[in-house]
Amino acid sequence: MGLATGSSPLATYAELVRRYEGEEISFAAVQVFLLDEYVGLEAGDPQSYRAFIEREFISRIDLPKENLHSPDVADAGLETSGDRYESTIAAVGGIDLQLLGIGTDGHIGFNEPSSSLGSRTRLKTLTAASRADNARFFDNNLDQVPRHVVTQGVGTILDAGHLVLTATGPDKAGPVARAIEGPLTAMVPASALQLHPHATVVLDDAAASKLELADYYRETFAGKPSWQSV
Repeated sequence: MGLATGSSPLATYAELVRRYEGEEISFAAVQVFLLDEYVGLEAGDPQSYRAFIEREFISRIDLPKENLHSPDVADAGLETSGDRYESTIAAVGGIDLQLLGIGTDGHIGFNEPSSSLGSRTRLKTLTAASRADNARFFDNNLDQVPRHVVTQGVGTILDAGHLVLTATGPDKAGPVARAIEGPLTAMVPASALQLHPHATVVLDDAAASKLELADYYRETFAGKPSWQSV
């Protein structure tokens, strides 16, 4: 599994925890990979994405700690961090299910606008918009938000077997519409999902409010044959 952070996937993690507690599923044999990680935070910082995932999800299920993988963001390893992360993903046979959110500027992972649609895991500089979006996790102090991350690339994300993007609220309506119905463009990295053979987008009404064909999507979803999985 590939896991995203932020507010969008929290309901998904809560549901997976519920199913684990109900003995419907187990994560004992699962390998988990984080989409990205901040550069420059102290080890164990509660705002790191590894700490977020451990707090909100991993600590509540039976995933072995050694099966949780995140990019190496230590200064000494940054130059080769992306290549090493790609090798670790490949060594376990790739990612079967990748959870995603979408930024207000259309980014996925931290592949900011103009990122190559074939990009691999690498160091990226965050845009002002992304740092502002994440300031709420840093006491609304923009100066505390890191400027760099190591993130899976768009090409890395597209290698996963099934992509599931969730988005809620009116602030996501614009980027969702551009990603789903707009042109395929590096200026909206999430539009790369149009290239994937098995991508699922889950929205509330507010996030879907700018989709021109929203009624058609509802009709086709309701009319899926029983054998056609989401």
